[in-house]
Amino acid sequence: MNWFPAKRQQGHCVAPPLPRGTQPVPSPIAKNTTMQHLKYLTGYPPALQEKVRKLIVEEQLGPYLAKRYPDTHEVQTDRALYEYCADLKREHLRNGAQIDKVAYDGKLDVVRHALGLHTSISRVQGGKLKAKKEIRIASLFKDAAPEFLKMIVVHELAHLKESDHNKAFYRLCEFMQPGYHQIEFDLRLHLTYRDLKKNQA
Repeated sequence: MNWFPAKRQQGHCVAPPLPRGTQPVPSPIAKNTTMQHLKYLTGYPPALQEKVRKLIVEEQLGPYLAKRYPDTHEVQTDRALYEYCADLKREHLRNGAQIDKVAYDGKLDVVRHALGLHTSISRVQGGKLKAKKEIRIASLFKDAAPEFLKMIVVHELAHLKESDHNKAFYRLCEFMQPGYHQIEFDLRLHLTYRDLKKNQA
């Protein structure tokens, strides 16, 4: 199972407000992209997608994200990431399955088209079949806001109890990270802005 921006209908999300009295002025970033399909926001209402397009045109998406998520985290190694996941699991999922490995993966979002991945690998040890659970997080989260790192880790941890993206799954995510739905939406905005900057380069 993995987390990758796809169709989303769960929860209530609010787009950042547009500045008053501003007129849309196409920017270099937005010039050839505002009419493109917003691939990270396909499950959200068209009206919400249109607000995002206007933010891009008015060059307000970047400032919104920088103001709302100004910080970066210090979880930079696989060991630190494992401890981070373990702490969250102890706090919220004490009865959940043991996690054997957690690591950043530099190829995850490119090769696997995923930003987070949890797997159960079965191996024979001492004549017995044992399943080891692993969580991999896309390396792009090393430079992300702490709220975004927590969101992707919470998402993968929730799969220890709920395999499907159902109501129980999202309730668990919201329990582990209040405001989960809005943070997930803002992460999608962050990924959108990241792609726009890449296209400009």
